[in-house]
Amino acid sequence: MTDKKQTKKLHPRSFHNDRYDFKALIKSEPELQQYVSLNKYDDLSIDFSNPKAVRMLNKALLAFFYNIKNWEIPKDYLCPPIPGRADYIHYIADLLSFNNENIIPKGNKIVGLDIGMGANCIYPIIGNSVYDWKFVGSDIDEVSLNCAKQLIDSNESLKGNVESRLQKNSTDILNTIINEDEKFDFVICNPPFHKSQKDALSEQTRKVSNLTQKEVSNPTLNFGGTDGELWCKGGEVLFIKNMIKQSVKYSQNCFWFTSLVSKKENLREILKALKKEKPFVIKTIEMQQGQKISRFIAWTFLDKKSQKQWRKNRWL
Repeated sequence: MTDKKQTKKLHPRSFHNDRYDFKALIKSEPELQQYVSLNKYDDLSIDFSNPKAVRMLNKALLAFFYNIKNWEIPKDYLCPPIPGRADYIHYIADLLSFNNENIIPKGNKIVGLDIGMGANCIYPIIGNSVYDWKFVGSDIDEVSLNCAKQLIDSNESLKGNVESRLQKNSTDILNTIINEDEKFDFVICNPPFHKSQKDALSEQTRKVSNLTQKEVSNPTLNFGGTDGELWCKGGEVLFIKNMIKQSVKYSQNCFWFTSLVSKKENLREILKALKKEKPFVIKTIEMQQGQKISRFIAWTFLDKKSQKQWRKNRWL
């Protein structure tokens, strides 16, 4: 959260459109108290450059809004900003509603696949809590999946509604994760953005310098993130291109394939690669969080007849 002058423009259904009610959040997670103090506007806030404070805020938000207990992640693992993650889920709900007479399909008959679920399990938590969807989450990191499994097992709402799967081949994204006869109503993905560890650290230096209003040369990752979560060879462009190629094989297994695209300048190259595979529909959906504009691409290979049949078989 930034200063008081900034207007947040999150999704209309977001729980996070108002300023954080720290008194209420502290009641949900008392350990947050030690990180809360008055900011320069005489409002309660936390130091967003402090990774411990950010992690505790996330724990409180998940407890207060999503009724999640015992949310813990290993040290240095990605601790994502919840409002932005929630927006992705809400816009996915809108995407499904476009094919369902503007009614959001809810309930555990709707199944999503989260590529790179991570230890934090954020997307399944929000999607299950708000829309009662089921999820399969994949990851290449066993520590992440073990942590996510502990979280799932310790929350009754997640038990039986979130399944974790290990991707053993780091060059595969959908391959070996989607079974031959399996159906997913949507695929979500937050790919590693950067091409190298150097690029990831450079971006973090810029962000922390902006938050602290000081020049920083050796930043602490306030939102954490291991190498596999922050960067991969070729960055998000190559990752999403590989995902697009593999999606062709599963064209009838999934209704909507989607992926976040962090850098607007990468969009043109990614869309060019996507058009080569000739999906039936391609969408680019923008999201706004304060002054930040983010986006995701969505594509489906199902024609109108197949879309109607999918809806009849799974959503009605």
